[in-house]
Parts: sequence; C-alpha cells; structure tokens
Amino acid sequence: MKRTLALAVLMALAIMPVLSVTEAWARAGGGSSSGSRGSRSYSSPARPPSSPASPSQPSSPAVSPAQPRPGWGGMMGGMLGGLLLGGLLGGLLFGGGFGSGIGMMEILILGGLAWFALSYMRRRQAAAQSGYAMAGGGYGAGPAPRDDAAVSARYGAGPGAATATLEPPAGPSDLERGVGHLRQMDPSFDPRGFAETASDTFFKVQGAWTARDLRSVSASLTPEMQAQLQRDCDRLRTEQKINRLENIAVRTAEITEAWQESGLDYVTVHFLASLLDYTTDESGARVLDGSRTEPVKFEEYWTFVRPVGPGAFRLSAIQQT
Repeated sequence: MKRTLALAVLMALAIMPVLSVTEAWARAGGGSSSGSRGSRSYSSPARPPSSPASPSQPSSPAVSPAQPRPGWGGMMGGMLGGLLLGGLLGGLLFGGGFGSGIGMMEILILGGLAWFALSYMRRRQAAAQSGYAMAGGGYGAGPAPRDDAAVSARYGAGPGAATATLEPPAGPSDLERGVGHLRQMDPSFDPRGFAETASDTFFKVQGAWTARDLRSVSASLTPEMQAQLQRDCDRLRTEQKINRLENIAVRTAEITEAWQESGLDYVTVHFLASLLDYTTDESGARVLDGSRTEPVKFEEYWTFVRPVGPGAFRLSAIQQT
C-alpha cells in the first residue's frame, strides 16, 4: 500500500510541469516571458521611475536593529514550560505527574515557581538589552562620535560657526543616462512620444495574436520575436483554440530602461493595462478558459531594439509578470 502511494505521488509530481504548461493561454506571448533584451535578457526589468521601489531612484534601505540571541531566560523558560506542560498532560491523562506520583497541587506549585523565575529572568534580559542599546549597540563600544555641524544646526550656532551641511546634488539615474546616450545619435528621441508609439504597437500585436497571424505586424517585430509568437499562434490553431483579447485599456505606458550595447539601442516600456482575456473553441460559443465579462488587470514590460541612431524600433522581448 505504501509503495503504491509513493508511486502515485511521484507520477503526480512528474506530470505537474506538463499540466502547468498547457493549462491556459494569456495574451500575446502565451503567458510567459520571451524574446531578447541583449545582455539584460536574464535580469528583471527596472520598475517605473514613479514607483517607490524603482531601481533608478533607490531609497535608503531600512536598517533593522540587530536581533539579540535568546538569553538564559528564554532558554530556561522554554525548558520549564516544556516540563510543566508535559507534567500537566501526564497528570490529566494518566492521573500522575513526571512518573513519580506528583499530584495536581504539586504541579500547580511548580508552575507558579517557574512563572516567577521566568518573569525575573526576562526583566534582567530586557534591562541588559536596554543597556546594550544605550552603549552604542556593541560590546566595548564607546560614545558615538560628535557631529559638530549637526549640533550647531539643532541648538543654534555661534558667530562664525557652520550652520548647515551642503549635500552633493544627486547624479542622473540609469534611465536618464540611457536616454542621453540615445539622443547623442538621435536628438529627436522623445521618451513620451516613444511610449505612445509603443502603445500603438501593443494594441496591434494583441489584435494579431487573437487573429493567430502575425504577418500584419511583422514590420514592428524582430524576426526572432515574430517567429516565436507565430509558433504560439500556430499551436493555438492546431488545438482549435482562439485566445480572445477584448476591451483593452492601457492605464499607463512608461519607459523604464534605455541603453546601448553592441551597436544597438534598447528601450523597455512598462505597460499597466486591463482587458477581457478568455479562450474559446473555433466557433467562439464555448469558453475554455477565462471570462467574457470579468476584466483582468496586468502589467508587462516590452523591450524594443534598433541599430544605433535614428530609425524605427522593433519589439524584441515581452516580459509578463
């Protein structure tokens, strides 16, 4: 019986990846990431600059206080608590305690003593931790170094004393540097205008995906991207399925990355959108996956490429999250 159960579990684990691959289609790209982003193909795209977690505008990481090791109070408390619980259960279940005839009264007395001991040790541990923090956070740490500028700024500076500390201006972000590089060879490059052009391509590619024929948008795709998407469309046709994308609404389209490498310009656009995404049979009468009425919200990153300099961009990668 055990051998049969083990074999059944192994078979389920073996076919799980196959089921996850064939269970549904989702938008152009088949619900997965595809294409090439040059040297960044295997890295996550940057978040939009307006996002608090954007790599182009990093925030100072929060420094979490060091967690002290559990002291003797915690260790002893755990031991006493375990003994008390075991004795109590033993007394309730078997009528005795600890195997030596200790009754309920003795157990309650031991529990009270353990509680007082644990409370005392916890108070000592809390006091030790407070002293640790006041001493500067480490054994043997001396007083924190004095910041004369900060003291002057807070309490008022005397004549001739410095009243403020000037911080160096923040440098350009990775996105700004990338856009600057593109403009060196193409001064007319406009990030906002490019985002609008990318949105037009987004709508056209989704329509071609539903039609299962990418020839109408071949000028907007790299040959590799067109071949990959067309293979997915052909597979849908072979399975007699249509992935229908309707009521598409793009909420935001924003450039998050721009860079040059190997004589090519790359630009990544982040899309936040919603649509009706469902799959039917050839007749359209039977819904196989998704919903005709419940829209889904999603975000994707589309990367476009061209030879360095003025010229048309083509879609080279789609990363779906």
